[in-house]
Amino acid sequence: MEFNEKTFSSQANFHLAGIVPIAGQDLDFEMPYPDCMLPVAPNYTMIEAAVVEAAFAGCDTIWVVCNDDIAPVVRHRVGDFIQDPLYFYNNIGPNPTGQRKRIPIFWVPIHPKDRDRRDCLSWSVIHGALAALKVSSKLSKWMIPDKYYVSFPYGIFDPRPLKKFRKQIKSKNNFYVSSDNKTVQDNYYCSFTFGKEEFIKYRRNIRKGTGKYISNPENINSIPTETLPLEERWSARFFELNQVFTDLNIENSEFYEASDFYNLADWSSYRDFMGTELAKSIKRPTKAFFTYREFNSIAKDT
Repeated sequence: MEFNEKTFSSQANFHLAGIVPIAGQDLDFEMPYPDCMLPVAPNYTMIEAAVVEAAFAGCDTIWVVCNDDIAPVVRHRVGDFIQDPLYFYNNIGPNPTGQRKRIPIFWVPIHPKDRDRRDCLSWSVIHGALAALKVSSKLSKWMIPDKYYVSFPYGIFDPRPLKKFRKQIKSKNNFYVSSDNKTVQDNYYCSFTFGKEEFIKYRRNIRKGTGKYISNPENINSIPTETLPLEERWSARFFELNQVFTDLNIENSEFYEASDFYNLADWSSYRDFMGTELAKSIKRPTKAFFTYREFNSIAKDT
């Protein structure tokens, strides 16, 4: 599928699309509700913290990749938009509240043909970026995302310092959040940005997974007839982050070392996090900044 590209890109028309992946293999929490709904503070969940992080990073739109079976309960916590903190906390001017900027939140389900086949958490990132590209390009070529910022619900740190790095995040160079010099390619749920070239490479890594049939390497044009055993089919649905997001361009990239980062990959790490100083100090944002709200229907005030 071909898309018209922008004639030029600058800070003024730079579109940073935030991707918050939820759909994918579950972690070992084994709760009756989605893992991303676990609290990190009173009345403050992982998914909400990921959306707030994307807002502080300067995302112009946020795309939550969430299947239809859990979307209603998750959307009831998040809503349709969040305030841009750069404008929300600006008290300069005669009417600072009138200059606030909303960041819209869109909900993207995994395509049915990919369900239970290659729908790992990494594929949610790739699918979310593709959905953002397709929808934006149909509106205008000027809305095509220049970069994608991935905010994982399972990587927790104080996102407020990201406001100082907005210029680096919204640039041609990739931006990586790291912890102890470890990034997403070390299987950490650290946030990062990627562009068109990285998208193609990451999607190619997903396609390395097995399918239903055994291919014949000696004759790639032959029609496969022999099927793989059930446990060996669709291996991509079990891919880890370090199997997809590989060969990062470290030398030409920007980094933010988050000293307070916690990788909530399992119950043990989540339990350790709840006893930290960050867990004691983190609070839910004010309702004026972020709470469940929906956009008004077209041609209606309420």
